[in-house]
Amino acid sequence: MFEGVSVLLDTTWIDSRYLASAAEEFGIPYFHIDLSVQTYVKLLESFLLARGGNDVVYILPNYQDADATIYLLITDSYLRAIVFGELDGDTVDRIKDLRPYPSFYAVIAGTMEMNTILQKAIDGGLVRKPEKWNLLFTDLQTDKYTLGDDFPQMNRLVLDSNTCCILLQQRFPCICPDPFDPMDAHLQNVLERIVQWFIKDPIPLVRASNCTPESQQQELLEHAIAAQTKLMNEIAAMAEFWITLESGMLRPNLNLSIISQPANQNTTSAAAQPPPATTIGNVAKGQIVLVKNESLKPSKRFFRVGTTESIPWAYRKRDPNGNILRNSTTGEPIWEGYCIDFLHQLSVVMNFDYDLVSPRNGTFGLRDADGKWDGLVGDLVVGEIDFAIASLKMTAEREEVVDFVAPYFEQTGILIAMRKPVRETSLFKFMTVLRLEVWLSILLAIVATAVMLWLLDKFSPYSAKNNKDAYPYECRKFTLKESFWFALTSFTPQGGGEAPKALSGRTLVAAYWLFVVLMLATFTANLAAFLTVERMQTPVQSLEQLSRQSRIKYTVVKDSDTHDYFRNMKNAEDVLYQMWRNLTLSSGNDQAQYRVWDYPIKEQYINILSAIESANPVATAAEGFRRVNERLDADFAFIHDSAEIRYEISRNCNFTEVGEVFAEQPYGIAVQQGSHLQDELSYFILELQKERYFESLTAKFWNNSARSQCPNTDDSEGITLESLGGVFIATLVGLALAMITLLGEVIYYRRKETSRNFIKVAPFGNADKPMARDGKRIALKQKSIAAVKHLLDLDTPAKALRGATTTVKINTKKEKPIPKEITIGNKF
Repeated sequence: MFEGVSVLLDTTWIDSRYLASAAEEFGIPYFHIDLSVQTYVKLLESFLLARGGNDVVYILPNYQDADATIYLLITDSYLRAIVFGELDGDTVDRIKDLRPYPSFYAVIAGTMEMNTILQKAIDGGLVRKPEKWNLLFTDLQTDKYTLGDDFPQMNRLVLDSNTCCILLQQRFPCICPDPFDPMDAHLQNVLERIVQWFIKDPIPLVRASNCTPESQQQELLEHAIAAQTKLMNEIAAMAEFWITLESGMLRPNLNLSIISQPANQNTTSAAAQPPPATTIGNVAKGQIVLVKNESLKPSKRFFRVGTTESIPWAYRKRDPNGNILRNSTTGEPIWEGYCIDFLHQLSVVMNFDYDLVSPRNGTFGLRDADGKWDGLVGDLVVGEIDFAIASLKMTAEREEVVDFVAPYFEQTGILIAMRKPVRETSLFKFMTVLRLEVWLSILLAIVATAVMLWLLDKFSPYSAKNNKDAYPYECRKFTLKESFWFALTSFTPQGGGEAPKALSGRTLVAAYWLFVVLMLATFTANLAAFLTVERMQTPVQSLEQLSRQSRIKYTVVKDSDTHDYFRNMKNAEDVLYQMWRNLTLSSGNDQAQYRVWDYPIKEQYINILSAIESANPVATAAEGFRRVNERLDADFAFIHDSAEIRYEISRNCNFTEVGEVFAEQPYGIAVQQGSHLQDELSYFILELQKERYFESLTAKFWNNSARSQCPNTDDSEGITLESLGGVFIATLVGLALAMITLLGEVIYYRRKETSRNFIKVAPFGNADKPMARDGKRIALKQKSIAAVKHLLDLDTPAKALRGATTTVKINTKKEKPIPKEITIGNKF
């Protein structure tokens, strides 16, 4: 049994300061030897720091290694780290819930344990970004690693083949025993160095039976300290040892090869096959040595970005059936929209990766009665997300708990959307200008005028018919048919033609013409008014007009910012009314100057909110637009965010905006209070504004080129064929009736001509020919002469022609005396 201590060897991974001070007090040389996982952790930390990491999640195969790692991180580490041991389903869920999202994952294990841990991580959905995973293998059996081809983006640190030679103190190349434990070789190397040191420079024993230091000679104590320092310097110079200045711990020199994808090859394309991983360098004694022309891929920061659905800002992509499309790799929904494109551009210029996170409760953020927030604002408050990018309005209430970055979009506000009135297309639109009773009255007036005109011309003694002496020339005969024709043609600019001669008939015609002028003017004015009203787009032009009527219903999205706006305005009106009432009813001496008969402030928003509540606020904006589109009579309005309304108007020809934008507010990016991201985001947003990025993005989502395909409904469009098509149809009907009438006239004429008896007359040229034996030719000639004379009304009697065979004298008809003057209206 030994009676004293010459040297103290510490192989634990706990704090050695107490043992080191005690050994120094007793004059005992003290050596702290690392045989735990801490050496691997230190090497991996050097690699992560070289990649620009600042936080990491360590995953160890057992809790003993996890405890050793945690102790090292507490005492000697530059990274913010979280350590997990024995990865299982509960651990996977806890890692998923980490906030903020870690920049790196680090796994330290043997090859078989590495396969098991990674498979659990893959099954649990942790490996969504393989380039963030860093694997350190603690054995030389890396040929049994099964996931290298599936995830070449993962960075691997494996024991180099010369590590075995270094620790076994053999020349390279050497044959490593199987299995080979680097820590066993390291312990043997340390013991060998200490034994050689004892043989070369003996150290006296230190005896203390009661654990108290005995009085030692000062020379012996100084000799022990000097000998220990000399030995540590010799060990530090050896290739198989690694001593850090911070702790003085004896660690093995584990030379690790870095296997990763080359940094100079582009792997961002999802369609391209990722390049294979190769050895790009080594890690030895905490130093990174890279192959020529190779470099480590810089670490990208990772943020959890909150957003919520609001078209066109951010929305989940859907198929034609309305089902949400998901990423085939991660299973997460595919997002699109203005904010998504903006976020992608920010990730490029700021060099970060991100995950999109939707709030579990609520949308943008509302505060309950207890002062707790939900939605995006609530997630920021509790640290669930790093920042929020959505159509989030900057309000004073929200600025109490979060910070906002400079607005990235123009001022937004509230706008009214309505459906354009659907035109009632009718080919006989001109017929609806006058009511049916008016048309019947006009027809009755035409019939009555025609009948009266016929009667007046028939019985008046001064008509052309009854006064032949005054009108000896041919005048218009106003029969019943001609009277109807006169009455009808008087409705045309051509006029009715020759008027009656009698004063009574002309009086009737003058009154009828006055009636025609007034009716034509009335029809023209009403037709113009009808066509103008048809082109009117909206029956109201402002929120004030909308609130004053009751035919058009209107609503908002339930519990939205717009809904809150009208609630707050209504509450403000209530408060103002109470203040005015208390002012006017106070007993002060100057109360008379405030007394008025009417309340001086409009109670507009009280009525508006009441109308909104009675129309049942909709759950989503899509439902509101659907209700507007279904009302063909334009009797429903939707009050919502102006940017969303103008987006829908640019895509739907049926919608139109009413009035001007009111209650304007800016959009902003929300970050946690005091976050370092606020200044950085502000800077890059200003840079994007200088590059006119937002203008191009706005043109992409608010593209009005689609409205060029919409039918033109402006006042300059003119009268459409649908409105006056009946006029052309009436003309065609008239033409068809004319053709039918012509056919009837031809048929009637032919029948009449067929029923008449014609006298057959022989040609005079045959009269001098020889007489036929039966004497019929002479008889036919005489009969023809008699018939001609009768037709011509000649003076020669018919009997004188009988038997005449000589020349016939034809006298002309007696002429009637021609009057000296003929009256046709005036003298002619």
